[in-house]
Amino acid sequence: MASAWPKEPKPPPKRGSRLDPYRSVIDGWLRDDLDAPRKQRHTAKRIFGRLLDEHDAIGVVSYGMVRDYVATRRREIRIETGREPVTTFIPQTHLPGREGEVDFGEVVVRLRGKLVTCTLFSLRLSYSGKAVHRISASAGQEAFFEGHVHAFRVLGGVPTGKIRYDNLKAAVASVIGFSRQRVEADRWTAFRSHYGIEAFYCQPGITGAHEKGGVEGDIGWFRRNHLVPIPEADSIEQLNAMLDAWDRSDEQRRIASRAHTIGEHFAAEQPLLAALPTEPFETGRWFTPRVDRFAQVSVRMNKYSAPARYVGRQIRVLLHASELVVYDGHKEVARHERLMTKGGVQLDLDHYLEVLLRKPGALPGATALEQARKTGRFTPIHDEWWAAACKTHGDAEGTRALIEVLLLHRHLAHEHVVAGLTAALRAGGHTADVVALEARKAEDQTRDNSGAPDSAVSPRSDPTVIASLTERRLRKPLPVDTRPPPTVDQYDQLLRRRSRAQE
Repeated sequence: MASAWPKEPKPPPKRGSRLDPYRSVIDGWLRDDLDAPRKQRHTAKRIFGRLLDEHDAIGVVSYGMVRDYVATRRREIRIETGREPVTTFIPQTHLPGREGEVDFGEVVVRLRGKLVTCTLFSLRLSYSGKAVHRISASAGQEAFFEGHVHAFRVLGGVPTGKIRYDNLKAAVASVIGFSRQRVEADRWTAFRSHYGIEAFYCQPGITGAHEKGGVEGDIGWFRRNHLVPIPEADSIEQLNAMLDAWDRSDEQRRIASRAHTIGEHFAAEQPLLAALPTEPFETGRWFTPRVDRFAQVSVRMNKYSAPARYVGRQIRVLLHASELVVYDGHKEVARHERLMTKGGVQLDLDHYLEVLLRKPGALPGATALEQARKTGRFTPIHDEWWAAACKTHGDAEGTRALIEVLLLHRHLAHEHVVAGLTAALRAGGHTADVVALEARKAEDQTRDNSGAPDSAVSPRSDPTVIASLTERRLRKPLPVDTRPPPTVDQYDQLLRRRSRAQE
């Protein structure tokens, strides 16, 4: 009745806790610890034990309640008594083109239908907030370097001032005392010198996280906004293509209360970045393992297959963040996706085909065959044609026919070989020759349907290159030949003269 406006509701009474009668006791013990030796102070477990023994708190309080209270109250008491300063953050102003921040974070993705944990690299410019992200199979030095190279290429330059880092093993070999000095890894020193990076290392542990809070928050924001729901992809390259598209779209957003978007700030910052070096830096790590009798090489506690002809030889392996490349001299002979766990095996069925021609009985139980089925390279059509060939020619010869079909994958596209197998099954052709013929028909049909322009089949400008007549006939039919058929009457006259002389 006193006012037309309703009164504010009274706050509900604070809910009590079973720990309330013991708070003063715990506070007293924590205050006594201020003058006690550092190694003889109460832990949460010891406080819980004393409450049970000395204050009959059995069944009243739990260890979790005591632990949570002590974790908060211990620091509050130190601040109240002046033993610890209150944490205060000082606002900072970042100049354009000068500073950046780098960090790693874990993300979960669905790769080929399976949930796997990957590493998300983020490099963020402090002024504009422009960030570049990269997913890799590990957080090793290769991923650290490749993330930098990709980010610098997207940004079009390198910050001229400091880039802030955690004490990552990829960059820091050891921390010297409580100072800012670090013993850097040799390859990181070479990489940093190549790009002219001035590194600033934050304090170890969680106390140093606020020194690069921009990138810490960026990884959390990116994970919540772009990786929910969990993205699905068939390869890490496809995932990174998705990340690049998201990075470009993020240039349209505003950070907090800024008047301009990230893209507008970056447009002003980009010309102030230092130019990229002209020569590339090899981010991968070289290894020289020996191929064992199983045609495998061991790299970082994982095994990868190599062509069987290299058994017993020492070859060169280049390990990247998400793939592994095998070289014979300067020639690439194998390429694998990098395994994400230790003790794994990655095999390519193609590397064992020459051996399987001599040992066809080893194919049904081969690990490489099972992995080829999981990746989709060995399809149900292959299995169906294999069963039909074994029924027609026997197990050994039918398996050899299948291996000859698998050898076609080296020269023909996968989809064309599968089309050839399908056509051969319909026609009842259970030999590799029939499959090869049908696969080449599918290839020719695909080429004809692609609608290639006439210029694509015209003779090359280089006079030393000879154009294939068969290729021209397949792609563009030759004009009708109206010339008269050849005759050999004159040669017949010579034969008649010779016969008369002999008579």
